Amino acid sequence: MAANQETVRVDVWIWSVRLVKTRSLATAACRAGHVRVNDERVKPATAVKPGDEVRVRLAGRERVVIVRRVVRKRVGAPVAVECYTDHSPPPPPREALLPIARRQRGAGRPTKRDRREIERLLGRRTGRG
Repeated sequence: MAANQETVRVDVWIWSVRLVKTRSLATAACRAGHVRVNDERVKPATAVKPGDEVRVRLAGRERVVIVRRVVRKRVGAPVAVECYTDHSPPPPPREALLPIARRQRGAGRPTKRDRREIERLLGRRTGRG
């Protein structure tokens, strides 16, 4: 195998370049189908090489990166950024996220009626017929 065609497991690579926090999360993401290499769902042991496109979907956001360099060990953030080219769509603005319901300080726990109103606003089905 030529030096410029070096490969590494996809779960190791996405963990090494800090796209996920832990190696076990990287493996779980691959098994759940949240990782694609060149538009194909992959298993954790799939090899990636420079030039491959890796898509990782976690926490409601998709990261699209092109592999520039393979690394086998976890590296610091400045080095990790040099290992890929990021083509991810920008994250949604904070205003676009769901607003967080706040209760007034000292209001205590929500009553059953309050809880049902909250569930109705969120569109969740309650146990009532």
